[in-house]
Amino acid sequence: MTYSTKPRGGVVHTLALAEALVDLGVPAHVVTLGQPGTGFYRTTSAPFTIVPAPSPAPTLEERVFASVDALEAGLRSLSGRFELVHAQDCISARAAARVRDAGDGPRVVRTVHHIDDFTTQALIDCQRQSVVEPDAVLVVSNAWRDLIQREFRIEAQVVRNGVDVARFPPISPRLRTALRMSVGAVERPLLLGVGGIEPRKGSVYLVEALARLRQRVRPAPVLAVIGGHSFQDYEQYRQDTLRRADELGLRLGHDIVLLGTVPDDEMPGWYRAADVLAFPSVKEGFGLAVLEAMAADLPVVTSDIAVFREYLTPGDNALLASAGDVGALADALHDVVTDTSLRARLIEGGRRTARAFTWHATAEKHREIYDRLVAAPVIAPRVRQTPCA
Repeated sequence: MTYSTKPRGGVVHTLALAEALVDLGVPAHVVTLGQPGTGFYRTTSAPFTIVPAPSPAPTLEERVFASVDALEAGLRSLSGRFELVHAQDCISARAAARVRDAGDGPRVVRTVHHIDDFTTQALIDCQRQSVVEPDAVLVVSNAWRDLIQREFRIEAQVVRNGVDVARFPPISPRLRTALRMSVGAVERPLLLGVGGIEPRKGSVYLVEALARLRQRVRPAPVLAVIGGHSFQDYEQYRQDTLRRADELGLRLGHDIVLLGTVPDDEMPGWYRAADVLAFPSVKEGFGLAVLEAMAADLPVVTSDIAVFREYLTPGDNALLASAGDVGALADALHDVVTDTSLRARLIEGGRRTARAFTWHATAEKHREIYDRLVAAPVIAPRVRQTPCA
């Protein structure tokens, strides 16, 4: 279960995992919120049900609680079809637990990709319940396993992400030129940002680093940003970041190009067309975009946070700059776009890393966990504890 049909990290993970499970012979079925008949952001070989999404609501609390209600109703309508429900986010975990606790539903597994920085007590409580209620909790990195144990006293199991290397083949020089031309980067270095403009992506630090690069690299680089759909409202942060860009003399449409959500079949081309993935996140569960970039032979610059240090080695498969350190980020980006031997080393290291993370291996690990949970004794229904329970 997931909360959307849009190309956010948890949804991308959900579809890739479901498809790998189906390939293993596991009868997996995806349930999500969206517009029935529209489908996901891409075609999928996994069977799915799209539950009608609730009408837009003015506050985040109202959107979250309405979405939990809608997913609960959708799951109840499928009652009896599944032995286990695997929730990929707070919303779907709450919905699944409600169905289970009413005596109508199967075991519940939750993957915690990250913890949102909610500011109201109702959402903080709701998120906490979404972690403590499931029968088992999974995470995609050791750092999040440790955090879940420390903050929630839950023993989570690590099952890492994967990547389909075959999805990112080389592209023709003509396509590469066309993509770069579309953002004004035929003769200029092209930095690629993935995930839109939002706080946890460290977008404002990237903008400030880009301004510094203009003084050191000629011709000046272009930053193309892909993505932007989010359940939360980051419009104020987006406007503040773009205002900061303007203050620094960066022109929207010339130095920074916002591509928004691009068709899924275009993503491999953008990874191949760019010169570096600029990914200075201050919080990530794992960083799927990093694996995708490495699978496409794109050098990677990230922030030096715990999740990245689990599979990235500075100077071997990526460059890491201290989170929030604009100078260090600018230095790392400068080195990648100007040093050809460094680029070659990072590309080769990235290839090795990408090959080590497959969705097949991820699905095998999930199947083992599912089988163990289904075979375990049934636990008595939980008591509802919060307003959104």
